[in-house]
Amino acid sequence: MPHVAITMIPGRDDAAKRALALKAQEFLVKELGIDPQFVSVSIEDIPMEDWQKSMEQFPDDILYVKPGM
Repeated sequence: MPHVAITMIPGRDDAAKRALALKAQEFLVKELGIDPQFVSVSIEDIPMEDWQKSMEQFPDDILYVKPGM
């Protein structure tokens, strides 16, 4: 059961976040060949001033796509 956690700077409303979450879910369902009921997506806003600190919580061995790549 995959869970995708998206963090981003504030500025998008709930409708935009829901649309993004559904698109991420749809992609994983198709890519992994699993039922949508097994895929969850969360979205968290991180203020710009806390962004760097937030990114530092992810160890290099789990951050498969790094900013600027």
